[in-house]
Amino acid sequence: MFAVYAAEPNADAPLDSLTVGERPAPEVPDGWVAVTVTAASLNMHDLWTLRGVGIKPEQFPMILGCDGAGTLDDGTEVVVHSVIGDPAWDGDETLDPKRTLLTEKHQGTFAETVVVPARNVVPKPAGLTPVQASVMGTAWLTAYRMIFTKSGLKPGQTMLVQGASGGVSTALVQLGRAAGMRVWVTGRTEEKRAVAERLGAHATFPSGERLPERVDAVFETVGDATWSHSMRALKPGGVIVVSGSTSGPNPGADLQRLFFLQLRVVGSTMGTRQELVDLLRFVENAGISPEIGLELTMDRAAEGFRAMLDGNTSGKIVFTR
Repeated sequence: MFAVYAAEPNADAPLDSLTVGERPAPEVPDGWVAVTVTAASLNMHDLWTLRGVGIKPEQFPMILGCDGAGTLDDGTEVVVHSVIGDPAWDGDETLDPKRTLLTEKHQGTFAETVVVPARNVVPKPAGLTPVQASVMGTAWLTAYRMIFTKSGLKPGQTMLVQGASGGVSTALVQLGRAAGMRVWVTGRTEEKRAVAERLGAHATFPSGERLPERVDAVFETVGDATWSHSMRALKPGGVIVVSGSTSGPNPGADLQRLFFLQLRVVGSTMGTRQELVDLLRFVENAGISPEIGLELTMDRAAEGFRAMLDGNTSGKIVFTR
């Protein structure tokens, strides 16, 4: 079958490992289902896979793609939940020490067909197109959990999103605005800040600029480059919710500020199947249209990967078949 895959790990030149070609059609184990892929979205995780991060060398070749939308054999339209846990695990699957994401152990969604456990598909709402639905399982699910499960924010409070144009960041802006938060955003360029304002941000600021007042929560996916600003931006008792560290994972902790102002730092990773169901319902009910920065057919995947590597898009990059 047609697939977009990582031929081997390549830490220094990840796009050199990207291959568009043929892979064996998958078998469908008992308790699993085959999804004919309609659309699948690109995530930073796919670049890390090309680099060999979070995946064992013997797992290559690996079909890329953490999430997507498609149809079952009976024609049911579904969205893929990419967190695959131990069947014996009881509870939040993101806390399962044996959990894995698609493309870490199991082949991904950038292909004609992806095979996942039956519980890892949920019905696609009629109000979302396959392209819109394909972005929900990773970036949007991450943002949903950050706001509604981890932050403790209430409508009317102020949230700061560090970084204006990435997939998680744009989802945070749209979800936060729809939930009644006052949404502030930082961005490196006027163009990226304009995107955030168009999506609902109440105010935007250049990266690192002093804010008019302190905020209740900061949403971090950047890391080293923004951490000091995030700490200074918080009210006493405020919270930083962290789901990524694209600019580096080891900023200065600023422990004096942390304990003196009784700040909280909370980690967040992906989300549960139930949170994905709730997210899809919320997006449909609120009439949110996810920001799609670039839509390409799968045979042009290299263009999408290059755009992500260069930071040349806002919102999500989606591949269609």
